[in-house]
Amino acid sequence: MSDEHLSVALRPLSRRALLRGGLGLGALAAAGPLLAACSSSSSGSAAVSSSSTGGAGAFGDISVQLSWIKNIEFAGEFFADSKGYYKAAGFSSVDLVANNGGTTDIDQAVATGKVTVGLSAPDSTARHITDSGTPLKIIGSTYQKNPFCILSIAEHKPIRTPADLKGKTIAIQPGPNQGIFAGFLKANGLSAGDMKIVSAGFTPDELIAGHQDGYMAYLTNEPFLVEAAKLTPVTLGFADNGLPLTAETFTVLQKTIDTKRDMLKAFLLAEIKGWKDAVASPAEAARLAVTVYGKDQKLTVPEQTKEATAQNALVVSADTKKNGLFTLTGDLQAKIIKAVAAEGITITGGQLFDMSLLAEVYKEHPELIG
Repeated sequence: MSDEHLSVALRPLSRRALLRGGLGLGALAAAGPLLAACSSSSSGSAAVSSSSTGGAGAFGDISVQLSWIKNIEFAGEFFADSKGYYKAAGFSSVDLVANNGGTTDIDQAVATGKVTVGLSAPDSTARHITDSGTPLKIIGSTYQKNPFCILSIAEHKPIRTPADLKGKTIAIQPGPNQGIFAGFLKANGLSAGDMKIVSAGFTPDELIAGHQDGYMAYLTNEPFLVEAAKLTPVTLGFADNGLPLTAETFTVLQKTIDTKRDMLKAFLLAEIKGWKDAVASPAEAARLAVTVYGKDQKLTVPEQTKEATAQNALVVSADTKKNGLFTLTGDLQAKIIKAVAAEGITITGGQLFDMSLLAEVYKEHPELIG
C-alpha cells in the first residue's frame, strides 16, 4: 500500500465507529438492532436562553451528540444527569443522543443545529472546518490523550516502539483511520512501505490467532479482549508517540458561543461535576452504564469497571490536576495543530479552539480544580 493511498482520509463519521465498526467490547453480542435501540430521540436544536441566571429551567433543553453507544465512555454525562447537575445548572432536560452504529457525522450534526453540543475529536472537527467553512469550535476535551494505539501480543511479535512496526503485518480499519495511521507514521519517520498493511476486522480475532502482528485499537477497549484470550496485550499509544491528539472534545458552533455563552458555561459546569464523580468512582460509573443508561447494550459491570479505570488515565493528567478537567493548555493545543497537520489538515489554533468559557467557569468555581 502506498503512502498516498494510505493517507486518503474521508471526513470521519466517528473515529470510534470506523475503528470498531459498530462493535465495542461488551457489546459484541448486542450489535445490529440493539445499537439502534440505544439511541435517544432528538427533537432537533435545543431552544435555550442566553440568560446568565441559571435558575430552574432557565436554559431550557439541551442535546448532546455522543460519539458512540451509551457505555462507560460517557460516565460523566450519566452522573451529571442522574445526580441532577444539568438541572441544577439551569437545564430543563438533557438529551444524550447515542451514536447508533457510529454512523452519525458528529460535527455535521452540530453544524446543522441538530444538536447543541457534539463529542467529537480535534482532527474530525478541523477537517470539517477546512472542508465546509463552518465555524465550529472546541471548548474543552474530556480525554487529554486520544486512546488510539497499535495493539500487539507479547507472546507473538510485540510492537513496543514505532521502529518495531517495520516488517510487521498491521491491520488498519478502512476509511478515516487510514488517515490517522498515516499521520502517526509520518510523525515517526515511517512509511507504509516499511510494513505490510491489511484491512482490519471489527475485533482483533486475527491478531489473537497470530495471523497479524499489530491491530489499530483503543487503549481502553480491545486490550481486554486479548487478556480474555489469556494472552498479554502490548500497546503502542499514538498520543505518546508523535500524534498527541485528544478525544471526546466538546464541539459547538461559534454562533452558540456568541449568543448563548452563559448556557454553554452552565453546561460545562454540570459536565465538570459529573466527570469528577466518574473519575472518583469507576464502580458506580460502571453500574450507571450497565443498569441504567446502557441497559440495552448487554454490558457487564466487571468489564465496564475495567474500562472506567483505564479511562481515568486518559481523562486526568498533570495539566488537568493543575488547571481543571477538560482544559487544553496552549502547549497541548499547539501539539494538536501539529498532529492534524500530519494528517494533511491545515488549521490554526484560533480557528479550532476557544478555552475562554472553561477558564471563566473555573474562575467562578475554583473549588472544582484538582
